[in-house]
Amino acid sequence: MNEQKIKLINQRISESAAKSGRPAEDITLVAVTKTVPPEEIARAVASGVRDIGENKVQEAMKKFDAMGESLKGVKKHYIGHLQTNKAKKAVEIFDVIQSLDSIPLAEEIQKHAAGIGKIQDCLVEVKVSDEEAKYGLAPEGLGEFVEKAARFGNIRLAGLMTMAPFFEDPEKTRPYFKRAREAFEKIKAGNGGFRFLSMGMSNDFTVAIEEGANMVRIGTAIFG
Repeated sequence: MNEQKIKLINQRISESAAKSGRPAEDITLVAVTKTVPPEEIARAVASGVRDIGENKVQEAMKKFDAMGESLKGVKKHYIGHLQTNKAKKAVEIFDVIQSLDSIPLAEEIQKHAAGIGKIQDCLVEVKVSDEEAKYGLAPEGLGEFVEKAARFGNIRLAGLMTMAPFFEDPEKTRPYFKRAREAFEKIKAGNGGFRFLSMGMSNDFTVAIEEGANMVRIGTAIFG
């Protein structure tokens, strides 16, 4: 990781945001720090990164403990598939859980958030491809899910998260991001708390932003 890489990514974010008629400030960069050692994360934070994403609860706990005060003011996102038995720790250490994909998981998050008097920000994971390895809810089932999950008093539904299939040519991701954006707009119309559309990674984030993403999750392009 070096400061130059982050500058370059911010520049590309700015250019893609301009193409979609938005200022760069509207786009949140989540630096994906899975497998990245604490000292490298600290350097990224010193270079201006204010949001980080981890996909394993145990690994994140160790890092966050090791980093202590150096993570002050940094928002921590859980971006992996979350099993119900890991919900307690996830609620304790993450500001945002980006992979809410079932009512049983919502029930666990609710229980543990209520137990510590926390309102847990969550993004609902939507599946826009037919890949079996991907998690998430089908777009047509989102309305019913959001209605049910919105009843949990200690969960704040803040938007949607998705992953497009990987293509060498990022342009091929465009229809998948369009589908997620349509689902987002539909839910947002009836839910004022829906603010974030998290989609786009190192290979395809510029296309994702052009298609409406206001949060991107970038690891490889920053840390290698």
